[in-house]
Amino acid sequence: MRLIALLAVVAALVALPGAPPAAAAEEVVRIWPDQPAASPGVLEDRAPFGTIVRNVEDATLTIYRPDPAKANGTAVIVAPGGAFHMLSIENEGVAVARWLNERGVTAFVLRYRLLKSGGDLPFVLLRYFGDMPKLAAAVEPLRPLATADGEQAVRHVRTSAARYGVKPDRVGMLGFSAGGAVTVWTMLANHADSRPDFAAAIYPGLLPDPIAAPPKAPPLFVAVADDDKLARADSARLDAAWRAGGARSELVTFAKGGHGFGMKHQDKPSDAWTERLQAWMNSLGVLQK
Repeated sequence: MRLIALLAVVAALVALPGAPPAAAAEEVVRIWPDQPAASPGVLEDRAPFGTIVRNVEDATLTIYRPDPAKANGTAVIVAPGGAFHMLSIENEGVAVARWLNERGVTAFVLRYRLLKSGGDLPFVLLRYFGDMPKLAAAVEPLRPLATADGEQAVRHVRTSAARYGVKPDRVGMLGFSAGGAVTVWTMLANHADSRPDFAAAIYPGLLPDPIAAPPKAPPLFVAVADDDKLARADSARLDAAWRAGGARSELVTFAKGGHGFGMKHQDKPSDAWTERLQAWMNSLGVLQK
């Protein structure tokens, strides 16, 4: 069943037309300015859910600011997914940032470093998606780099809080699929200057086994569909680990939704994930000024 689902994703990559380019943002910053500049990735309009980015070598943050009248001082770093071969930059990045803006949050879409994916992307993905342990092994050398990107993103936003009009103690992180893994890795690194104040992992995958919540683990929100064969088990393990460590966690599951739903409306129970996330953020007080 897992392979069938993955084949469907690959087929969609081949067959579906591209979407319009993502909306323009206000500013892009390199998070490693002291390192030689490299490729921030190549945009392509052929993913089933809109624009994607591939071959990121130079991690960046793209800033999306809310209406000043709505701004509440909260910042959220958004990490799109894409199996570490691409970033679903529209469905799990820009659209999420715009949703956060409407709620007064300043959003920072993270392009973290990826595996190189030369050649035809669907067949590159198929080579790994038929064998998840092989994909995990391929990603392992990238893990410290992607973790460093997640940490540096938090560090940059926090140290530049005054510049962005946000509060240094209200810097959150929201990751999808592979971006959920980056979010979790960032929290597990557990460095005070780069630990998010709160985090959400939406259908996270490729998580360590076992997982142990670090000391001072931030509040965590986890969302996944029950029919998601890729991330359902990891999501439950993550939530259980946080609870076992005495940290706050909320696991929200939906009967149907599959993997990679992001902001795309599907007329499925998973469409309600944003409502649940908003309620959770309200419970933390991070949507209030």
